[in-house]
Amino acid sequence: RVLLGYKKKNRRTEHELHPPPAMLPYATASDAEAALRRAMTRAEAAWFGYTAAKADYYLYYHTVAVLLAVYTLLPLMLALLELGAPALAMRYKLQPRGKRLSPAGFLRCYTDTPRFLLPLAAPVQLLSYPAVKMLGIRMGLPLPSAGEMAAQLLMYLLVEDYLSYWVHRLMHTKWCYDNIHHVHHEYTAPNGFVAPYMHWTEVLILTVPTVVGPVIAPCHMITFGIWFVIVAISAIETHCGYNFPFNPTKLIPLWGGAEFHDYHHYLGGNCQSNFATVFTYCDYLYGTDNAFRRHKAGQAKLKMVAEKNVEK
Repeated sequence: RVLLGYKKKNRRTEHELHPPPAMLPYATASDAEAALRRAMTRAEAAWFGYTAAKADYYLYYHTVAVLLAVYTLLPLMLALLELGAPALAMRYKLQPRGKRLSPAGFLRCYTDTPRFLLPLAAPVQLLSYPAVKMLGIRMGLPLPSAGEMAAQLLMYLLVEDYLSYWVHRLMHTKWCYDNIHHVHHEYTAPNGFVAPYMHWTEVLILTVPTVVGPVIAPCHMITFGIWFVIVAISAIETHCGYNFPFNPTKLIPLWGGAEFHDYHHYLGGNCQSNFATVFTYCDYLYGTDNAFRRHKAGQAKLKMVAEKNVEK
């Protein structure tokens, strides 16, 4: 009986020493603080409390639910604005004369996206988790500082923006457009639901610029998740179809935003202008924003003439 109790005790100890693959390899908060050689911050304590008993892959797949929520809720708010308060919405609509979508039209736009992406979702998720582990995305403690996260996210944004510019130009070559990119351009007056609406091949191709930054500078899983949320929000904003006073274009230098990208969709498949996903410096440096700048200059002249006529 004593020997049996000794063996049971040893089994418990062995389990504590070698827990199943989980986010944090610590049996207790005290063990975590002993490893850190300091007390956990409130954020770290919350992270430990939520993740200590969960496997790495379980938390990684949280990103799918978060991105689904972002790609659903943000465009939905804009759709409700257009449907519920059209007079207010049209004040900021970039293409007010374009065909307004009905509730059924918005729903079709939203449900069409999974039709292209669902066949890809399962294999990508199965393969991406091992890739994330190989990249060195860390899952445990300590959590990154605010400065570390900000520096990494800025670097990721600059890398992704530059590479995506060239990928987008590639998508507008004849073969790539006819076989892949034309799907995304089915909507010449985009809305937020259009952001992820694209051929599954393009989804794979655009994933490359998004992950190059984390490959160069591996980060914590929290930073990794925030990065993908930033990419999603940026894509929704550039496709929203509205030029609100609080758009990032008016707050952040060189930010392209909705107006810049809406012109790209307005021109359609023949467009060789405004390829930037976030910042406009590549279009400026390589001369692919000339048509847009002429367009803006023409609009400014027409506005000036109209104001003079009103004064008369």
